[in-house]
Amino acid sequence: MEILGIDIGGSGIKAALVNTENGQAISEKHRIPTPRPATPEAMAETIAELVNYFDYHGPIGCGFPALINKGTAKTAANIHKSWVDIHVEQLFSEITGQDVFVLNDADAAGLAELTFGAGQGESGVVLLLTIGTGIGSALMHNGQLIPSTEFGHIEFKGDIAENYCSDFVKKKQYMTWEKWGKRFNRYLNYMEKLFSPDLFIIGGGSSKKFELYSDFLKVNARVLPAELLNTAGIIGAACYAESRIGQGL
Repeated sequence: MEILGIDIGGSGIKAALVNTENGQAISEKHRIPTPRPATPEAMAETIAELVNYFDYHGPIGCGFPALINKGTAKTAANIHKSWVDIHVEQLFSEITGQDVFVLNDADAAGLAELTFGAGQGESGVVLLLTIGTGIGSALMHNGQLIPSTEFGHIEFKGDIAENYCSDFVKKKQYMTWEKWGKRFNRYLNYMEKLFSPDLFIIGGGSSKKFELYSDFLKVNARVLPAELLNTAGIIGAACYAESRIGQGL
């Protein structure tokens, strides 16, 4: 099935048409900067602009940077606070005139990596962490996603984890890869203590530089970079839309 996948990030909103049978993007990605401020009205207009760019008519999957419960945003850490309790699926469906299915952006990336990427065929516990403006997480067990974990917001080192070791913090504090890698390793050790994963998958922008800090990651679980890189969220969102259609939702 060919479905439009959309990935909303802190700095940009990306979309592409995806073949959900093989997880391949069948169009070039198109990116529009995330509006500032990222209010519901401004974001909805940007989503409509993306859909119009592809001249697309059909179901849409969308990865969204918040905890999503039955289509409604319940948190707003890196977007405008007015998103809390907004029914994102309804808003995006109304402005595009299409059926839009929304899930957490890291959950979308996790679904893609589990189905077509670094987690393909893995059993046991797999924890994907996307490192960017914040830290997103997707927890999977025996091939099934456990949604809305938001481990980047877990209390760690007197604050939340993403304020300790996100890519944003690395750049803001001008850390070397070694210093940041050792700091990120402390967070991985904490996640391992809590969940005992068999595999960590590291996604987000930092996954492209994995070789620069991988030597500083000392955990019992295997640690792999994400394979789908910047397309993971788009692919996972499209696959999620297909699954919702199959459930008649």
